[in-house]
Amino acid sequence: MTTSPHYKTYPAITVEKLKPLVGLFLLSSILTFLNPRFLTLANIMNVFRQTSVNAIPAIGMTFVILTGGIDLSVGSVLALTGAIVAYMLRAGVNVLVSVAGGVALGVLLGALTGLIITKQKVPPFIATLAFMAIYRGATMVLTGGQPITGLGDSFAFIGCGYVGPVPFPVLLLAVISIGGWFILAKTRFGEHIYATGGNEDAAYLSGVSVHGVKASVYAISGLLAAVCGMVVASRLDSAQPVAGLGLELDAIAAVILGGTSLSGGKGHIPGTLIGALIIGVINNGLNLIGLSSFYQQLVKGGVILVAVLLDRRK
Repeated sequence: MTTSPHYKTYPAITVEKLKPLVGLFLLSSILTFLNPRFLTLANIMNVFRQTSVNAIPAIGMTFVILTGGIDLSVGSVLALTGAIVAYMLRAGVNVLVSVAGGVALGVLLGALTGLIITKQKVPPFIATLAFMAIYRGATMVLTGGQPITGLGDSFAFIGCGYVGPVPFPVLLLAVISIGGWFILAKTRFGEHIYATGGNEDAAYLSGVSVHGVKASVYAISGLLAAVCGMVVASRLDSAQPVAGLGLELDAIAAVILGGTSLSGGKGHIPGTLIGALIIGVINNGLNLIGLSSFYQQLVKGGVILVAVLLDRRK
């Protein structure tokens, strides 16, 4: 029986891996020069809180992109799971049960996407694009296109609460990041993810369950999109049918800016966190200097394009 070899895949710290961190430092320095309020403690904490909304699904996106895939459905999964949880809360279901149900639904939606990709051999871009429309449409039908409000004080802790001086979403992001890092760096499953993205045929011949790995990473992506859905709904005290629009682009941008290759097999969670911070810093800094949101989209798009061109060049 063929067994998979031990892959030493998780990247060591090199000058190449430090480039996103250097970019974040330079960007922060420029924005501090343009507006000294950027570097205040209150604003930095605000950046971390805002970044958590992008970074949580970006971690799931990292798992997917490491296998050479893509997930365009995360924003729609966020909206649908948030709406389901909101309905459960309004019906008097316990907060913990409601949240667990929403997270479980996210896993199921992600796993369904993974199965369509692996079993039916549908390209990830097409499959997740279709599910993006399906899940968003299901959310609109479920909510009638109207927000579901009044979700209760207990639920509000997820998005607005603090543990000591630290906002709960930031603490949640830290726990998820450590868990994601551990899976990729310290487990056989992590080795198989890198192997699948690096060379799928070689991984299969080495005994890796390629289909199982791919289905699992989409399930992880769905899980983290649902967790983010809880954070967003809690913070707004409402489930918005348009929640998460464009989230997939920010998540993909964070992954790319963090150094993960779109071809798969190369990348890491700390890089994704730095990429998410770069996106968060851009959003926050441009707001502070009073730049229109239209120009913000231009700036973010330009940054993403440069990152992709650099990735292709490497």
